[in-house]
This record gives sequence, C-alpha cells and structure tokens, in this order.
Amino acid sequence: MHTQAPATKPTKIRYQVLFLIFVNVVINYMDRSNLAVAASDMDKAFNFTPIQMGLIFSAFSWTYLLFQIPGGLLVKRFAPRILYAVSLITWSLATIMQGFAKGFATLFALRMATGAFEAPAFPINNRVVSNWFPAHERASAIAVYTSGQFLGLAFLMPVLSKIQFHVGWKGLFVVTGLVGIIWGLIWYFFYRDPLKHPKVNQAELEHIERGGGLLDSKTTETHAPSKKSIQWADLKEVLSHRKLWGIYLGQFAVNATLWFFLTWFPKYLVDYRGMDFIHSGYWASIPYLAAFVGVLSSGFLSDYLIKKGVSAAKARKRPIIIGLLISVLILGANYVDTPVMVILFMSLSFFGVGFASITWIFVSTLAPKHLIDVTGGVFNFIGQSAGIIVPIVIGFLASGGNFAPALIFIAALGLLGACSYLFLVGNVERIQTHDAIKQSSYDE
Repeated sequence: MHTQAPATKPTKIRYQVLFLIFVNVVINYMDRSNLAVAASDMDKAFNFTPIQMGLIFSAFSWTYLLFQIPGGLLVKRFAPRILYAVSLITWSLATIMQGFAKGFATLFALRMATGAFEAPAFPINNRVVSNWFPAHERASAIAVYTSGQFLGLAFLMPVLSKIQFHVGWKGLFVVTGLVGIIWGLIWYFFYRDPLKHPKVNQAELEHIERGGGLLDSKTTETHAPSKKSIQWADLKEVLSHRKLWGIYLGQFAVNATLWFFLTWFPKYLVDYRGMDFIHSGYWASIPYLAAFVGVLSSGFLSDYLIKKGVSAAKARKRPIIIGLLISVLILGANYVDTPVMVILFMSLSFFGVGFASITWIFVSTLAPKHLIDVTGGVFNFIGQSAGIIVPIVIGFLASGGNFAPALIFIAALGLLGACSYLFLVGNVERIQTHDAIKQSSYDE
C-alpha cells in the first residue's frame, strides 16, 4: 500500500504552467502600457495634440482587434509552445523599434505591429488553461493569470517611470522589448502540452480529464495545419446567441475602463491633475494593486461559492455584475481635488474592473465545445474594440482641457456592461449547436 501512494498522488505541474502564463500576461501588458508612461515626454518631443495622442493610444488595438479571429483560428492549428514564443519575440521586436520612431506615422505603424503580434496571446491562454485545469479550478486559474496584468503593472509603473527618467522614453521601449525577447525563449524551452510534459504523472492527467479538462493534444500540439478547413458557419454560430452577446458586450465594458488605465491614466495624473512625473508612477501603481485584489477575490470567491453548492449562474455572474457597478465610481474623481481622493476613486473603480475580470470563464463555460477557440476570438475581438474607441473618444472629449466628460463616458460604459450580464446572459449553461443536438438525439 505504501509503495503505491507516491505513484498515485497527482503532480502539480499545472501550477508551474500557470506561472508561465502569468509572466506572459505581465509582459503582454507591460508592452501595452509603456506608451502611457512615455506619453508626456513624447508630447514634448513631437508636440502631439490630445486627438493625435488618442489615435496613437488606439493604434495597438486596431490590429489586435483585426487579428483576434485569425488568432483564435491559429490556436487551433499550431502548438502553444511555438505560437506563443513567436508572438512574444515578434511583438517585443516591434516594441524595441518604437524607441526609434521619428514621428506620428512611424509610431502609429509600430504600435499597430505590436498589436498584430500580440493578438494570439489570450486565445492561447484560454486554450492552455482549458487543457491543463479541470472545470472547478478554471475560474481560479484564469483569475491568477489575469491578475498578472494588474499586479505586474502595479509594481512596474514606478519601475518604468524610473527607467524613463534615467534612459529616456526611447530607452524605455528598448528595455521592455529586450525583456520580452528573453522571456519568449524561456517559454519555448519550458512549456509542454499535458500529454507531452515529461514531469506530469497519470494521476494528474486523470484529475484534469475527470474534472472536464480537455487534454486536447490534437488541437494544441500538432505542428501540421488542421485538415478541417475554416468553416464560416462556425463564426455565424457564435454570433447568433444572446448569451454570447451578453458576454461580448460585458467584455467591451470591462475593457473600456481597463484601456483608460492602460493609456490615458498616467497622462491624466500629470497633465490634468498636475502631479509630479516621478511621483505619478507611484500614485498610478495603487489602482493596479486594487485591481489585483479585485481579480483574485472574484475568482476564488466564485470557485468557493460553487463548491458550497451555489449555482453557477450566481457564482460566476454576481462578481462580474457587482464589479462593473463598482467601476462606475470613477465618476467620483470629477468631484474631488486632492491627489489622495482622486486615487481613492480611481482605485475603487479599478478594483471593480478586477472583480469583473473573470469574464473569460464564460467563454469555456458557455461556448459549444468545438467552438471555444472561435468564441474566444470573437469575445476578444469585440472586447478589444474598446481599445480603439475609448482612447480616441477620450482624446476628443479632453481636447478642450477638461477631462470630466471622459470619466462620465467611461462610467456609462460600466453601467452598460452590468446590464448586459443582467439581461442577456441568463442561465449559465453550455450552448448546444444544432449539430450537437442532432447527434445527441441519434445517440439516444
């Protein structure tokens, strides 16, 4: 009996994989937000108007958005080990080149290149977690890697500000790009699919599969393209369900506030609130810490409620609805003057965004099983359109020197997102396609 115990105890390799994804997300968001840190100094170098700055802030999302659906399809065809390494290294090279931009046109083009190369990242994250984690651990896993965007930036904002202070805005892009290239190589050498990982044991594989993990090596580890051609009917399918539109609109709302913090927030503190540049890096880190607490609280609370017998509809939806409603508190910053109070309302709002950020769980929970990747691509496509719309609209709203209308706009989108989960998502249950229903009736 004793000799059997070590062999039957599941390994914990899935948590090592989760750490790798966490770092990927930190680097992903570092390279989205470095422009926000550099924005004030770049204004001095190039004399950008608020409208031009809004366009540059949006450039990343133009291509990130356009490549979401192709990115989701690429995840079905190529190994995460290869695809993620290529994505990391290429977007990091584009980041380095931003340090050599000569003006609006070249900077806009390089930000577009960064967005294009980052496009497969979150569909890969979702696929890897769906493979490595059973369903009852998935919300917590998604919460952990999603927290990378907040925790990483909370600590990186002061660091990025100091790097820029010492080596300038050009050096900031070079340093952050080099970090990404190094990590891309680390990912390639250490990541493996569950069925091919040399250290995972059979007990852990059984634990994953028994709990609903996909263990789908054919769609994740094959290097050859899938024999099945792209079916546009699949795209039509994932655009035809009210439940899915509920999570699509909710993701747009979450990303609206997120993209304010990734783009305009440091510039808002320096140029519209008169905070010192170096100190603004420390001030800016506080809302990211609040969002980090929010996202972890949401994921673990959701899984805990399910384990206690609370329905999935309540356990998964409530944190998202509550979080989106809390994000509306960003309005409070329009009515206070001291840095402490401004940061307080910003932190409450970003806590709400973090609390609502387990939205990815609904991709793997609601989508038809064979359409998870395509659903993830559309989900991210619609969500990331906020990265185009919000920075540009803020640029127009703030062009007269008053930022208050921009915060009203962001708060209104948060309210819209809460309503989409209340009235569109409904019961949390996997959508059955017509083909799946037919097949089920044959099986009976």
